[in-house]
Amino acid sequence: MDEPRVLTPSPGSRIVTGAGEVILFGQPPEVLKGLLREGVRNFDTLVLTDIREKNGSLLNNLEFPFYFFTFVARGLAENRKINLVGDANTISQALRLLRFTLFGPTQAELLKWQTDQDLREEWLSISKYLALKDKSGAVIPVESFFNIIAYDNNCAVAGRFTIRRQGMDDYLVSNNVGEIAVNLNHDQHIKPPYAVPIDHVASSLPKFGLEVLGGASGFSTDEPCTGLALCHNGDYILIDSIPFLNQHLHARGIAHTQITAVFLTHLHDDHCSMFPLMEMPHRIEIITTREIYNMAMEKLSCGLGWSTSVIEEHFNFYEVKPGETINYYGLSIEFHVTVHSIPTIGATFSTIHRGQRRDVCIVGDNQNMKAVREMRDAGIARASTVNNLDRLYTQKFHILIADGGAGDIHGDPFDALESKSERVVFVHVDQLPEVLNTRFSLASSGKRYTLFEGNEAIYNSQINHYLNQWLGQPLPDRWLRSLLTEHEVYRYNTGDVILMQDTDKPASVSLILTGYCEVVHNEDNSFNSIATLQAGDVIGEMSSIAGTNINYSSVVARTPVTVCVFDKSNFYHFLRHSNLLETLKLRWRLRPEIKSLPQYAQLSSTVIDKISRIANWQQVPAGSSLEPKDSFLYLLSEGTGSINGEPGKIGDSFGWRPLGIPCLTEFKAESDCSFIKIDAVKYQLLLHSTPQLNYQTHKQTSQNNPEKATWLLSKVDVY
Repeated sequence: MDEPRVLTPSPGSRIVTGAGEVILFGQPPEVLKGLLREGVRNFDTLVLTDIREKNGSLLNNLEFPFYFFTFVARGLAENRKINLVGDANTISQALRLLRFTLFGPTQAELLKWQTDQDLREEWLSISKYLALKDKSGAVIPVESFFNIIAYDNNCAVAGRFTIRRQGMDDYLVSNNVGEIAVNLNHDQHIKPPYAVPIDHVASSLPKFGLEVLGGASGFSTDEPCTGLALCHNGDYILIDSIPFLNQHLHARGIAHTQITAVFLTHLHDDHCSMFPLMEMPHRIEIITTREIYNMAMEKLSCGLGWSTSVIEEHFNFYEVKPGETINYYGLSIEFHVTVHSIPTIGATFSTIHRGQRRDVCIVGDNQNMKAVREMRDAGIARASTVNNLDRLYTQKFHILIADGGAGDIHGDPFDALESKSERVVFVHVDQLPEVLNTRFSLASSGKRYTLFEGNEAIYNSQINHYLNQWLGQPLPDRWLRSLLTEHEVYRYNTGDVILMQDTDKPASVSLILTGYCEVVHNEDNSFNSIATLQAGDVIGEMSSIAGTNINYSSVVARTPVTVCVFDKSNFYHFLRHSNLLETLKLRWRLRPEIKSLPQYAQLSSTVIDKISRIANWQQVPAGSSLEPKDSFLYLLSEGTGSINGEPGKIGDSFGWRPLGIPCLTEFKAESDCSFIKIDAVKYQLLLHSTPQLNYQTHKQTSQNNPEKATWLLSKVDVY
């Protein structure tokens, strides 16, 4: 028998091998690609993690490891089951999540969601037809693919291995020959198991265009999964939310603040990894059907272990129905259904500029048309659905984005041979058949398709929008016109220094319009990152207010960046005549104090600035007391004191508390103390409108006071 050995297929996971058996600890996004890169061709056991999320990624993603075991490792053909190890609650949630991604909703759920009868029957028929079945033709329930092994006194036996859980995600794995330690806590940064090429040059924002975040399948080892970003008038609508969304947006220079919505086609892991959207600085609209939205909320709920009611607090839902056309802020969107293993939709996006119309059709994941027609003839798919798909593959579009992934539930590039579209671009496929190479093309990370070029009006509207947000109030009209007529737009490459430390400050103030910058301070050859800025943040505003002439930090473009530059003198007079100088000075002093508090350490600079807009100071001299009121939140930011004889800590909260019981206990100051004071009503509104703040507040409560976290899930039903 072999001694246990360990390897790392991707950050956040480990493989343990020995005696011909393989255990996979942790299933971060796209872990399958890491397995394939490492040459792993089989595994027997999946161990679910205790910690559900790290660094913007959920860690128990079973869908593609399940496909790998079932088809690549021939688990289904050989009638083998996967050992599934974890605590009982987590296992039940993982199975419920997997049921939605493999089989979709049940009839009872579709009835509850009031799905149209014809559509309901079609979705159920297609799901049953494409579902995995046993030799008798019966659909195999999801739990039947697994040997369920819940920890008993932190111990589980899977095959020849014994797994002892010594702490959170800390294991001792042994067989008859030896033992080995596995500790997932060493992996704090979860990143893709492949290189993500980054853009270096900032491009102009189109009026209407498409950027490719990824175009490959979930089995491609070197490319990200399929995801697109549609730009309309400077705002981005994501077409699905792909794994490692934050890294791919960063690589393209698309800031979180530039994203307004996500068009969600379906639930599969390579399209629906929505957790990063829960940490956005503003609520994102989810444009999809009621059924797909509800399933997505269930998926996040089971992945994170939180109730759906709390998950839904982080999003705005924009309901659409197949067959309808909406006008979304000047963008026409027509929706259609496809034939896939679970409910799936696609859409055609179009707009008119100066009398000219341009459109892009996103077919969505779809079975090859030969199989689709066979399903129509068998009475499984509706004739209207098939006829519409035939239309999409033959109609003229400026761009047709089609599923070319082949396989059992994906399309065939030859389906588009009759397309009249100007450009046909395929996703879900690594390589086109040679005969099609001069006819069609592939979507790959970094490609851009422009349908209408942008113009100065787009940047002017962005400047107006971002300045209004930054100030927290509308700009006076005459000052806005003055700023817009004098501004200039500059573009910086990735790595360019925008401001250099210890040099004279420029006679300008810069508003970031696209991308990300980092504020860095160099002292004794030690570089410290002070803040990450993104579109909507302002650089150099305090030099215009305070009149300083030296840069105390450098500002470096970490992605391609576009900035709008204003004359510093004009900007100062605008602030002075608008009576904003003292307000901005207060915010400037508050921001680093807020960021230094432990409960806000993980928040972006954009969200920190939002908190500073509603915050103020309250000073408590040594020897006096703070008597908190339940209409304010008080956060100790400086000084020492005690509560009921116990020493206070920086970050302690008093008065009203988000998600908690008010603390009205008197605080006695032993030294001069400073408190950050925030109106409770304003804080609640900010919590409701700022997903990242909402998520971090719930997360900290779950970790520090789990008895108060009523949203934590226990055991759930799979069906």
